[in-house]
Amino acid sequence: MTIEIQLTINGAAHTIAADPRTTLLDALRERLRLTGTKKGCDVGQCGACTVHVNGRRVLSCLTLLASVREQEVRTIEGLGKNGTLHPMQQAFIECDGFQCGYCTPGQIMSAVALLDEPCGPSDDDVRELMSGNVCRCGAYPNIVDAIQQVRGAAVDANSNRAG
Repeated sequence: MTIEIQLTINGAAHTIAADPRTTLLDALRERLRLTGTKKGCDVGQCGACTVHVNGRRVLSCLTLLASVREQEVRTIEGLGKNGTLHPMQQAFIECDGFQCGYCTPGQIMSAVALLDEPCGPSDDDVRELMSGNVCRCGAYPNIVDAIQQVRGAAVDANSNRAG
């Protein structure tokens, strides 16, 4: 048995015929060849598969494709625009926020979502909100630096607009 699911991924409409048990992660990687989203633990413990659904971060390995019917999904491939990196992607490069890079897409997707979530100003606040994303290489200090760099730039931009 298959069902048809219509959804928008990175701004493009898609219709996918799939088994109702298909996860969003498997649909992205195996059907649409969007392999930037990584399959890590496949049980929702590492965060490597983090994507955005309607602007909120979700673990795509635990999300059924059918549950995102007619919703907007954004993957790491959809962050940059016209060959320009998203500021968070650029900050990860500048701060060396990755080592092997396997967790990096999920880390970046969580970090971008964090920008729109209530989060205190400290590094500990950032670490708490990023705690669902595991980096086996231990690049955590640099990841926090990258996130704080982007958050700081956003605060500066808002101050300049207000003042």
